[in-house]
Order: sequence, then structure tokens, then C-alpha cells
Amino acid sequence: MPVEPLSQKEIEDRLAELPGWSAEDDRLTRSYRLGSHFAATAMVIHIAQVQDELDHHSDLTLGYNTVSLSVNTHSVGGAVTELDFELARKVEDLAPGHGAH
Repeated sequence: MPVEPLSQKEIEDRLAELPGWSAEDDRLTRSYRLGSHFAATAMVIHIAQVQDELDHHSDLTLGYNTVSLSVNTHSVGGAVTELDFELARKVEDLAPGHGAH
């Protein structure tokens, strides 16, 4: 199934289901603050595994105890697609408080 860019309305509707995520400059973005550098590094590794499973990769930044993501779909000119939201939902499942750690 081809991946299509989402309209602004579709993006806003989907963002309502993902607190903490936002759309900026044709990208979905989110930062997480974790309890330690080790916890942040572990989250990056888990995100990398999910990205490989989906064959969809974000820009990922590791700070001392923070992890930041910025994602869009390059194959459609850098627009936001359902694939970006699928990745965002899977990353949320990894986040502290969701029982994945």
C-alpha cells in the first residue's frame, strides 16, 4: 500500500491521541526526560529496534537524560504520513510509565 502525506486536519486528529507529540516543520517531534543517562541510552536502543522493524527511521538525539525524536517520511518528500504515527505510537509504548521498561 502506498504511503500518502496526511492533511493538516488528519495530523491534528492523530496528535490528539499522542500527548507530548507535536507537528513542526513537516515533522512529528517529541522529547522524553528519563531518570538517568543509562535509562535514556536504553530507550534509544529500544527505539532503534522498533525503527528497524518498521524500516522507518527518525532523527534521534540522545542528551544526558533526554531522548528527542523528529520524524517524517522521506519517500513522500518529507511529509508526515501514517507511518510516522505508527512509529510514534510504538515509541510511546516504550516510554516510562507504559510498562515497557
